[in-house]
Amino acid sequence: MAERVIRGSINFFATIPIGTDIPTEARNCVHDVLTAALRAADPVDAIRAHVSWHGNALRVNNTEYALPPGRKVCVFGTGKASAVMAATLEEIIGERIATGWVNTKYGHAVSTRRVTVHEAGHPLPDERGLIGTRRMLELLRQTSQEDLILCPISGGGSALWTLPVEGVSLADIATLTDALLRSGATINEFNAVRKHLSQVQGGQFVKVAHPRPVVSLILSDVVGSPLDVIASGPTVPDPTTFADAWAVLEKYQLLGRIPLSVEKHLQRGLTGEVPETPKPSDPVFAHTQNVVIADVAMAAEAAASRARGLGFHTLLLTTRLGGEAREVGYFLAGIARTIHERGEPSPRPACVVAGGETTVTVRGSGLGGRNQELALAAALGIEGLPNTLIVAWASDGGDGPTVATGAIVDGGTVSRARSRGLVPERYLQNNDSHSFFRDLGELWVTGPTRTNVNDLTLIFAF
Repeated sequence: MAERVIRGSINFFATIPIGTDIPTEARNCVHDVLTAALRAADPVDAIRAHVSWHGNALRVNNTEYALPPGRKVCVFGTGKASAVMAATLEEIIGERIATGWVNTKYGHAVSTRRVTVHEAGHPLPDERGLIGTRRMLELLRQTSQEDLILCPISGGGSALWTLPVEGVSLADIATLTDALLRSGATINEFNAVRKHLSQVQGGQFVKVAHPRPVVSLILSDVVGSPLDVIASGPTVPDPTTFADAWAVLEKYQLLGRIPLSVEKHLQRGLTGEVPETPKPSDPVFAHTQNVVIADVAMAAEAAASRARGLGFHTLLLTTRLGGEAREVGYFLAGIARTIHERGEPSPRPACVVAGGETTVTVRGSGLGGRNQELALAAALGIEGLPNTLIVAWASDGGDGPTVATGAIVDGGTVSRARSRGLVPERYLQNNDSHSFFRDLGELWVTGPTRTNVNDLTLIFAF
């Protein structure tokens, strides 16, 4: 049986940093709202809502796939939630799954019977990811052309399904990834580059699988759920080009600062020496179905609904939150102050919910994540504000390259820091938000949630 994402596995109440000035009643509210959001993004329930078995046929939404004896189902996937998604498919389909392989992040595996779960590196790709991707393609090529290929895909897949083009090494991809992570590039821009350096992303997994029918079950971690961006779109036509990838590197002034092999390959693509990624008109996609089974909008709506049920005047601000993390933090702090001073945009008790994903342009040498940086900036913005709480949370339980889930701050966070001799502004300037919350003794760690639908930020005014 696949492990449930929230039912019995994450206790938000227990993980809220005890140094935070939050009364018990308020902690209960935060716990209930976050729990509701996570349940709405539970990949187990999401798979079951979209996939069912009827006699000798598999139904995905309204499409039915006949599976007479001899025709097999094979599962190949990637992402932080892919293991629990694969385990759920095993529960539904059972012994008709002939083989399978998923690459997931270290610490995100669950028990499976027929699908191999292979852990690998994220956000920087590593050798295990490369080994796992090669093995997955070997197994794919061993299947019959009549077999049905199911692909559980979630965020994190761009790093976990890694197979660079010829002439570009894994180390080159890791160096490029680190540079893009630090540049402030959006995930759409980031993945436009990665798709043009991969043998499986940008629709190229389907190219290898053709003519086998492919059904992708996608847990979206990208604002707006553009299919070609989630996990770099291994089963989706790629609308981006080599020119787009090159433009990203120019925009963030990365040319000359990344491996020469990367630049040479993209230049060969620009001159037509290397073929483009498959486009929407490519016939290889004729038998491909891509289904988004959950996204941040579902989590945000569930959070808002639960807050409303708890008696909060609730506003779902946006499910497309983006921009530089610290600037967004200051903006949300401004909303919190306006609630306190004028009762707008919602009177107290208020809960404002925002979903999406910010970015961080790394200029310092510290350790952080976008949610922790957002929260640190917000803490400076609400300094001294009573009965106010801001929660910045990565739905997968991992904020950037850290063990933290995100951060929870209130009007007393900054004063508690200063009383310990900490200077919050210096940590923020050095992109060192993780060290700030660690040194303060208020690091928020839940561990993996085994889902991944962007980030949620909540303002509570009690």
